[in-house]
This record gives sequence, C-alpha cells and structure tokens, in this order.
Amino acid sequence: MNEKTLYKLEYDKIIDLLTEKASSFGGRSRCRRLKPMTSIEKIEAAQQETEAAFQRIVKKGRPSFGGCAPVNESLKRLEIGGTLGSGELLRICRLLENAGQVKAYGRRENGDDSTDCLDGYFDQLTPILPLTSEIRRCILEEDEISDDASPALRQIRRQIGQINDKVHATLSGMVNGSLRTYLQDPIITMRGDRYCIPVKSEHRSQVPGMIHDQSSTGSTLFIEPMAVVKLNNDLKELYGKEQEEIQVILARLSADAAEYTDTIHTDHTLLTELDFIFAKGALALEMNATAPIFNTEGRIHIREGRHPLLDKKKVVPITISLGDTFDLLIVTGPNTGGKTVSLKTVGLFTLMGQAGLHIPALDRSELAVFHNVFADIGDEQSIEQSLSTFSSHMTNIVSFLRHVDEHSLVLFDELGAGTDPTEGAALAIAILDGLHRRGIRTMATTHYSELKVYALSTPGVENASCEFDVESLRPTYHLLIGIPGKSNAFAIAGKLGLPQEVIEEAKKHLSEQDESFEDLLTDLEVSRRTIEKEQDEIAAYRRELERLKEETQKRQEKLEEQRERILREANEKAHAILLEAKETADETMRNFHKFGKENISAADMEREREKLRKKMEAARSGMTEHKETPHKIHKPEDFKLGESVKVLSMNLTGTVVSLPDAKGRVTVQMGILRSQLPISDLEILEEKPVYLKKTARQTTKGKMKMGKSMSVSPEINLLGKTVDEAVAELDKYLDDAALAHLSSVRIVHGKGTGALRQGVHDYLRRQKKRVKSFRLGAFGEGDAGVTIAELR
Repeated sequence: MNEKTLYKLEYDKIIDLLTEKASSFGGRSRCRRLKPMTSIEKIEAAQQETEAAFQRIVKKGRPSFGGCAPVNESLKRLEIGGTLGSGELLRICRLLENAGQVKAYGRRENGDDSTDCLDGYFDQLTPILPLTSEIRRCILEEDEISDDASPALRQIRRQIGQINDKVHATLSGMVNGSLRTYLQDPIITMRGDRYCIPVKSEHRSQVPGMIHDQSSTGSTLFIEPMAVVKLNNDLKELYGKEQEEIQVILARLSADAAEYTDTIHTDHTLLTELDFIFAKGALALEMNATAPIFNTEGRIHIREGRHPLLDKKKVVPITISLGDTFDLLIVTGPNTGGKTVSLKTVGLFTLMGQAGLHIPALDRSELAVFHNVFADIGDEQSIEQSLSTFSSHMTNIVSFLRHVDEHSLVLFDELGAGTDPTEGAALAIAILDGLHRRGIRTMATTHYSELKVYALSTPGVENASCEFDVESLRPTYHLLIGIPGKSNAFAIAGKLGLPQEVIEEAKKHLSEQDESFEDLLTDLEVSRRTIEKEQDEIAAYRRELERLKEETQKRQEKLEEQRERILREANEKAHAILLEAKETADETMRNFHKFGKENISAADMEREREKLRKKMEAARSGMTEHKETPHKIHKPEDFKLGESVKVLSMNLTGTVVSLPDAKGRVTVQMGILRSQLPISDLEILEEKPVYLKKTARQTTKGKMKMGKSMSVSPEINLLGKTVDEAVAELDKYLDDAALAHLSSVRIVHGKGTGALRQGVHDYLRRQKKRVKSFRLGAFGEGDAGVTIAELR
C-alpha cells in the first residue's frame, strides 16, 4: 500500500487506537506492524478472527495478556545451556501461568457445541504446570529465593541466623556494658558486610579490634571488636555458600526450563497473536463496528458508515455506493459540507477492512479488495490558492497516475483547484475521464459546475452532493447519491446580509446556460425533498395499516375463541339438562308403574308429585337466584317471531320460533337446543339502539386507555426477544407512552450480538412523528445495553 496514502487517510491514528487495546509488549508490537492485505483469503480469515474475538468479548469479557512478557532472549540462552536469573525465570513462569488462564478462558461451557476459528489457538496453549509450580516454590520474588528451594540452602540460612544471633548478643553486651562510655552512640552498625560499633577516636586504645571506617570529621571510628571478628568471618563464608547454592538452584531450574523451550516459545507466539486478535475485537466493540463483505469486482456499498475518528455522538452516518452501475463518483456541495469526510471514510474503511478490522457501519456493508489506494487530499479551505499549492497537488497526482490500474482506488479532494477555474475544470475532466475509460474506481470532490455536467452526460459516472440547509446556513452532512450539489453562493450571501441588488447584479454575469443549470438543480432539490416527504408519509400510512390489520386479526381471533367457548358451554349445559330430564322422566315412569302395581294411595302419589315439583322449583331458584328484581309479566300477544327472549329457568338467551299456543307455551331456539316453555319462564329482551351500544363501547374503551396510560412505565424490557417480536411490542409501548405524555423512555435491549439493538434503532429512525431523537445509554444508564428515546 502507498505509505503516503496511509498517512493522509489517518490510518496511523486507527493503529494507535488498536495498539491501546493490546496489553502485552508483543501484542502492541504486532498491532503497530498491521498493514492492509491484498489477498481476499487472508482478509476474510482476519475478519473471521476479529468477529470471533468480538463475540467472545460480548459473551465472556476479555482475557488478560499482561503476563505475556518478552522471553525470546532468555530462551536463546537456555538453548545454549546458560543459566537464567531469578527475574527471567519468573517471567517465564508468569508467561506459562497466563497461558493456563487464557486456555481456561477458551474452553466451552457444558452444552455449548459451537466452534470458531480461535479454538485452534486455545487448544495449542500448554501451561507446563510442573515447571511453573517448581519455579513458584523456589523463587518468591526476583531478589528472594525460598528457604525451601533446597535442603542445603535451608541449612546454610539456619547457620547464618544462629551466628547473627551470637554477633548481636556479643555486641549488645559491649554496647550496654563496659564499652558504653567509649562509644559515640550505643548502636550496632554495618560497614561493608561486617558488624561494627561507633567508638570515639580518643578511646581507640580501649576497644581492641579492626577499624573499617571513620566519620568525615574523624571523631568517630567504626571498629569491629576482636570478639566478633571470627563470627563475622564465619558469616561471610556462609553468605558465599548461600550464593553458591542459589546459583545451583537457578541452574537446576534453568535446566528444567530448557527442556520446554519450544513449548514456551509457542505459548509466547500464541499469546501475542491472541492479544492482537482480541485487541481488534475490543476496538470493534468500542466503535460498534461490523464485519464487511468483500468482493473482487470493485463494488463498494457502505451502509450508514461513521468516520471512526469523529465524535460518535455528533458524526452523521453516510451511505455510499461505487463500482456497481458507475465507477466514477463526483461529490459536489459547499465548503464544510462533509465532502472530504465522505472521501476519507471510503478510503479509510477500505484500508481498515483489508487490514482485518471491522468498520463502523451497518452490517452487510460491502467493500472491494484493492491492490493499492491513492489519495490526493489536502486542506483546500483557505481563501486563496497559490501556484505552489497547485504544483504540489499536480506533483502528487502525476506520481501515482503512473502506477494506477484496474485494481486501484483513487481519491481526489478538490481536483483542479488552485488555478484558473476554466483551466482547472478542463484539467480535472481530462484526468477523471482517463481514469473512467480504464475502469478505475475513482471518487472526487469539486466545486466546478463543468464536472457536474460531465457526470450528468457520461455513462458510468454519477453525481453526489452533500446536503446544505440554506435556512440555517448549516450543512446536514447527508450524502445524496445521484443529485449534483449547488454551491448556494447567492443564497448564503443573501442570508448573511449582502444587499439584494448586489446579488441580482452578480446573477447577470452568469451565462444563461449556468443560470439554467442552477435552476435545474434547485428544481431537483425541491422535487427530492417533496418525494422524501411523501415517501415518509406513505411509510407511516403503511405502518398504520399493518398495525390496524394486526389489531383486527387479533380481535377476530378473540371473537372466534369466545364463540367456540360459548357454544361449548351451551352444549355442556344442554347435555346436563337433557341428562337430568331423562333421569326425572325415568324416575317418574318407575313410580308410575310401581303405583299401578302396588295400589299406592292417591295421597302417596301426591306426595311424590309434590317432591318432584319442589325439586324443579329448587333447580329453577338456583338458576335465577342472581335476579334481584322480579321479571316483567308478559301477555301472549307480546311475543313476536324472531324476538330475543331470556329463559329464566336456564339462564339462557334464545329466539322465539313459534307464537304462544292455547296453553300459553312458546317454542324457543337456544343455540342447538329447542324447547317449549311457558310464558311465565320467559322475559322479552329490549335491545338498545346500535348507536347507543357503540357509544358505550367507546366510552369503556376510552376509560381503559385512560387507566392504562396513567400506569405506563418509563422503561420497556426487550431482552430475549427476536427483532420482530421486540419491534411489535415497542410499537404498542410507544403508543401507550404517547398517551401518557412521557417525554423520554428507556429501552432495554442488552448488548449481545448487537442485532436486537440495531433492529430497535432502525425502527426508531422511522418513527419521526413520535420519536424526536434517541441515543445509547451513557455510563451509569446501561451503556450500549439500553437506548434512551426522546418523544415528541
């Protein structure tokens, strides 16, 4: 890749962000060496590793690689039989312990059968537990060896402790005894590795021993009394033996480590590579980035891409296409409108994607694999353009025009600027047309109207513009493909206070063709905004129709369920009534035959009849006990065919199918049950007019809505739902929130893979009539796991 292009597109700043995510020396070094690749197989493999690390970080957090210190020099010394110091052995120990921790992190939980491309890295890690345990047992710190490292070292240190006790006891007796008056201070001190006492110089002869030092004034002599000279000599000898034994221990540990040099080297390489891969995953998580789809046909389609170096809260996403139906895109519009940012976004995304990094755009964004990217991007915002600036741009353009081919991406910022506008426009058209004829993917920004006309009149060349709000004199930073941009110079000048007569005079100097072209652009802009507004309204109507259709379907299903339930209950009641009637009839027949055969008296028969009558009255009173007031008594002439009546004894509603007979009995159809009933058991139902019923339902529904809106929660939890389920529930919740006049709501969707969060955001973007704005939660609000939506 062109190094100058990497710098101009600020690829180095992305590498700095990536390097900050690595936690080991080797991982940071690996990040700094990352360059874009040109093999689609290697690019896709690197993207898969980044995606796997991203998913693992989301599910389990990020592993630590802080124990992966550089050990290559130590391993080389082990290979030639050298002895390592305690610090080097501890670094190897920490490396192996880190390998064990990372290997444990990589294990799948019970029941998790999923795999990814990082499993091989984790499987190859070997912690070498016997070696780490032995090093930890022998070495406590870099400058401290454990007494238990060997029996000989324990014995030597025991002897050192015993002699130290004797020396201190002997010197303490002298300091606090007979020599107290000869001492400058009653203390025991060290000179070199010998114990001494501070003696006044005038009493030198009173304290026999060896002089090891004196004070700067000469008034104090540091003397080793003869009584402890031998003890000090023994101590010195033991200290020497201690160091010799420590060297023996280190040599033994080094020999143990030398047997695993290949394994240790492999662990270090694997941990370094995993640290680098997880740094890419952590950067993707921080940028809310996704894996792009790559092709070798030169197609670019970035869906709502956000420049990664701009403030995430302020950057406006842009959607850019190139290389499908057109291979040359000319972006026009006013200064500070976002043209250069759009240009840099395309170039930087290409470099990031080919380096195996995710890009901050919506999923299913597509990038092409280019062998080289050439960019001529500079600060063209100054009032005057000097010849030297034009010359420097031309020098840069000439240098890479020699090397471009059909596998290159070329980016121009303000092509042809810095010289005479007519000549600059002609030169820009010539350069772009030459690249276009060769099929080289090119994107250029410009102010020249000639280039707008060239794009309109040339197949395979497309216009784009950065939208500008003339009313507020502010750019919107939205990129519009297929529409050339206006310079808006006259409109901006008028808004800033330039007299209208001056603007009219300026318009006279425009050629008729230029003025017609600007008018055409104005008409196109008005038409575009009208179409967008109508499309938004159509989309809103479509959503409303879908909602009403869904509500109607649910209501129909509920009515069907109620109908089936009523019919089932009616059948069950009818069956029970028929059973009871059959049992009563059977009993009556049995009694009739019994009375006929046994000559039962009339009084007994009357008692049986009275018992049956009381039973029927009890059943009737049980069915009608809920009636608090007596029903109206009807006459035979009150009944009409098809009239609705209520059967009091059965508590059922039916329809009159025959007029009362001579005995005053009316045939009533109750569902599947038809029965002849006396007038006294019927009550004519007076149905309310339809409009009254509707008003009642509406009133009840209004009360329900009012009650519901009074208890709407400011938060909705969508965890565990699919995108479709969540959107349906969120749509109903926003209606309730609007009725309750909530100013903002908190939507809990979790972090997970980001699919649910993206689905919620896509839905909120379409709710412009209900949702004023939305954002991810800040620290303390739930971070990326929640979205805060401001309602209108």
